[in-house]
Amino acid sequence: MNNHLSFSELGVAKPLCGILAARNYHTPTPIQARAIPVLLEGRDVLGVAQTGTGKTAAFALPVLQNLSNRERRSGPRALVLAPTRELAIQIADGFKAYGAPTKLRLALVYGGVSPRGQIDKLRRGVDIIVATPGRLVDLMNQGHAVLRDVECLVLDEADRMLDMGFIRDMRKIVDAVPGQRQSLLFSATMPKEIERLAADMLHDPVRIDIAPEVVAIETVQQSVHFVDGRAKMGFLRELMGDADLSRVIVFTRTKRRANFVAEKLVGAGVAAEAIHGNKSQGQRQRALNNFRKGSARVLVATDIAARGIDVPGVTHVINFELPNEPESYVHRIGRTARAGALGTAVSFCAADEYAYLRDIEALTRTPISVASGMRPSGTVTPKPKRSGRNAPTRQRSRPRRQSRARRRAA
Repeated sequence: MNNHLSFSELGVAKPLCGILAARNYHTPTPIQARAIPVLLEGRDVLGVAQTGTGKTAAFALPVLQNLSNRERRSGPRALVLAPTRELAIQIADGFKAYGAPTKLRLALVYGGVSPRGQIDKLRRGVDIIVATPGRLVDLMNQGHAVLRDVECLVLDEADRMLDMGFIRDMRKIVDAVPGQRQSLLFSATMPKEIERLAADMLHDPVRIDIAPEVVAIETVQQSVHFVDGRAKMGFLRELMGDADLSRVIVFTRTKRRANFVAEKLVGAGVAAEAIHGNKSQGQRQRALNNFRKGSARVLVATDIAARGIDVPGVTHVINFELPNEPESYVHRIGRTARAGALGTAVSFCAADEYAYLRDIEALTRTPISVASGMRPSGTVTPKPKRSGRNAPTRQRSRPRRQSRARRRAA
């Protein structure tokens, strides 16, 4: 596939191309160039691609075009599942923007808010549902979400849904939609659970793998400071004295630490907001809106809340705590250097995080530059020898179980 083809040459209809041109989208990304023609033909797709590669348009444009060319039914005809509220909102915004000429109706379904408005919208009739699994299953159990007319099923960030304990809900939803349908499954990694799910829901799929040879983003300048855990907060306040850190996302591993860091920054005169799974949806949206419009200079986030964050102009990502899963590091630093811009990622590494740093350097296949402190022996992982398709891969740990209440909170 020639990645330099235009959207019209990929088969995208003229009205949709007009919307893309108005948004200054002229050249398809690799996943768009490979997925759109296949999806317009009605084929199933298994896509392996990271966040930020243009997946939403890759599946939204064919779904919109295919549905607009078919007869309307009483129930929803397309269902898109996402792991977090923020990602679901982002996907729904994409469908609304691209689908303006189609007049297709959409319902956004997620937890953390009253279901009344979502139920009313479903009763009035919609063509597309974008949902988090927990709330959708609740509405299915209550008889408000009937999926017998679904023609296209999309699972986005399926690996993250497994991490969040949604596998049973996902299987229940897959069993509720018709067997004769088009199915799309996107995942950043391919653990065994994803392979089993793909085998259950996909028919003769086309596999599209956009995983980069070099995992870390080249446009992000990365560095690590070796600093004691008790000194991290003071060090962060010192860094924030640099005016170049104008729009910053700070990542922590826990919700309690996210609150702590945000409170300390505000106490030091730095406008900051915290976002994590214990916040209400209204609080999360206000925090994101304040960050987007610049009234908050810093957004302090956990990994679960951060997967769907897409804010332009993020100058720096600071890993206040290194993630215990190296893939999360790649997703974190991908919040900066978006749309071809340059960005900076700064990590704080305490003694109990050395193993996490080793895993990150093994995954990205490059040592991170030391900005301050002394690199402990053993933290540098040599680049593994590669041989094309025989290059080594890292086995992902088993998904963590989460309580029913925490799954519903997503």
